[in-house]
Amino acid sequence: MGKRDYYQVLEVARTAGEADIKKAYRRLAMKHHPDRNEGDATAEETFKEAKEAYEVLSDRRKRAAYDQFGHAGVDASRGAGGVDPGEVFGDIFGEVFGDIFGAGRRGGRQVFRGADLRYELALDLEQAVFGHAAEVQIAALADCSGCGGSGAAKGSTPVRCSTCGGAGQVRMQQGFFAVQQPCPRCKGRGQIIDKPCDDCFGQGRVRRTRTLQVKVPAGVDNGDRIRLSGEGEAGRNGGPAGDLYVEVGVRKHPIFAREGADLSCEVPVTFATAALGGEVEVPTLNGQARIKVPPETQSGRMFRLRDQGVRPVRGGATGDLYCRVVVETPVHLSPEQKDLLRRFETTLRKDPARHNPRESSWLDGVRKFFETIAP
Repeated sequence: MGKRDYYQVLEVARTAGEADIKKAYRRLAMKHHPDRNEGDATAEETFKEAKEAYEVLSDRRKRAAYDQFGHAGVDASRGAGGVDPGEVFGDIFGEVFGDIFGAGRRGGRQVFRGADLRYELALDLEQAVFGHAAEVQIAALADCSGCGGSGAAKGSTPVRCSTCGGAGQVRMQQGFFAVQQPCPRCKGRGQIIDKPCDDCFGQGRVRRTRTLQVKVPAGVDNGDRIRLSGEGEAGRNGGPAGDLYVEVGVRKHPIFAREGADLSCEVPVTFATAALGGEVEVPTLNGQARIKVPPETQSGRMFRLRDQGVRPVRGGATGDLYCRVVVETPVHLSPEQKDLLRRFETTLRKDPARHNPRESSWLDGVRKFFETIAP
């Protein structure tokens, strides 16, 4: 069985900050620590799993590798799948090291992919079933319009870093090995900004609120995600933008409940209709429908309307609508109505086994129960 997603292990969003990740880990560690769950193998495994997830997500470089490549990006035992220790040695293996951590090379400097974003979109049931065009507002880091993302003030340009020669990385020699790392002066940019932009203060990115159109396909359900490529945060140093993930949440409906492709609802009927039979009008998402209620229908009986449910977003047969009959007890009775019911009840009591078989059977069971426990 494969490893679980580290974000799911810690029960945090992919956009969670360092403080949220640390808080989530401490909560799980306190709950599942072996010292507090002696002899509980499941708790011990959960603790180890949370510890492993925290060690990756709390480290900026490891987290970036995990976000791009998943478990393969942080598997130290890997030969061809994870990060090979040999890849950190400069001239022998090139500059793969930067690419693994969400960074690449462009124009002799490191570039970084922008972060992915998540947006929770609440929909009515009808919008989820039939599809919907939603308008969402996203606050994210975008390229600064004042400097075009360079970080330099108007009329000036960044200059090549003299420490790394514009490479964005410096090489440290230790014996026979040469280890590359981001340049401490330019922070991997390969350039130095003498006159920072007044709008972004030399960062090249500013936080902006954008309005986006999201086309929600018909049949989506709670937890479904819609990916908008390139609509996340802008990359650094000219790197590609991240993606936006729109997570669907369906609001509670006043009439219908959804279970996969099927819908269900409760249909109240009068005592007379349940006893004598009749027709009842019920709502569906496609309009009104009628169901025939046979005589002597009991409360809780289910009626099925085929193809009146939901057609799943990933294809497949349309679900059904299940209508559960609920016999409604009359209220606010007049003296005359109460008298009629008492007279009617008297007629039923003349042959209870025939008119109220479930009640009679239940009473027989109660009597037998007390007979068995009597001394």
